[in-house]
Amino acid sequence: MTESNIFIKIISMPKAWLALFLLISFSACKGKKTAVSGDAPVKTNDFLAAFPTLTLPFQAADTNVQKLADTTVISHKVMSQFVPDSVVTLFAGKDTKTKIHPIGKIDKGSGELYLLANFSQGKKTKLVAFVLDKKDKYITALPLLSNSNDDGHRHYVNINREPTFTIGREKISAENQLLYTRNGYAFNSSAAAFIAITNETNEDAHKNTDIINPIDTLPRKNKYSGEYAENKKNFISIRDGRNASTYQFFLHFEKNDGQCTGELKGELVMRDDRKAIFHENGDPCVIDFTFSSSDIIIKEQGSCGNHRGMRCQFNDTYRKKKEKKKGSKV
Repeated sequence: MTESNIFIKIISMPKAWLALFLLISFSACKGKKTAVSGDAPVKTNDFLAAFPTLTLPFQAADTNVQKLADTTVISHKVMSQFVPDSVVTLFAGKDTKTKIHPIGKIDKGSGELYLLANFSQGKKTKLVAFVLDKKDKYITALPLLSNSNDDGHRHYVNINREPTFTIGREKISAENQLLYTRNGYAFNSSAAAFIAITNETNEDAHKNTDIINPIDTLPRKNKYSGEYAENKKNFISIRDGRNASTYQFFLHFEKNDGQCTGELKGELVMRDDRKAIFHENGDPCVIDFTFSSSDIIIKEQGSCGNHRGMRCQFNDTYRKKKEKKKGSKV
């Protein structure tokens, strides 16, 4: 059908039908949003429009975090237009199959804009909060929730009207008691970062006095593999990794008479003959390791609050324990 025939048919419509046709056409054009899923640059207003305004207080748990998002997808290139590519990669990894879904925005009119987004790959999802300044420039980010934890806890996040972001976990103990840990964070404009403002837990008092080392039985043949410790409750175990430049480690400490504890299991990568680093995608925690023939120095560089108490850090020196010779008497 030619354009002239289409035009003739339109003007030949009864007035009521013509009005309805024009209304639908106008609404469709008006409701059409600029695609944020493509590779072309988008305007700031179009990018922010992809995030619906959140109703506060807001709650989410690891059981429903994947269902929070609708079908809208933000491409890595568009997201990197407003958030540094290195930050996007931190949560999405280098795999472009990771889908970024806008969850919502919080605009308190105080100069900061909070954007919440899901990073999903298959069934694994992370919820992250980003902060933009009054000029819509990126300031910082805070990981809020993941559905990939296997520690037996229910994980959740609550956001109140201030907003304060309370990241918590809880479980029912063998004695049928509710064990919980709740860490509250708020954005501090002077520091241009999220700072810890609350820390509540009743888990330390219920921890078993016996610390189970999950990598104890792994091989320890490489140069730095072995046990490094201050005592039975402050130690790090180093085991052979995937190759000569990687090691598996398990770190546990209890400071201030057990008032502050920390525990972390992961992989460290050697940077040179003596220095190594721990850094995993999606985790802001970064730790430097420096080895010598007799000890290991640990220095926390990133935010490791998800793995320790708020009033202590992964900063310490541990002496290497001598290996017991086979056949020696205990």
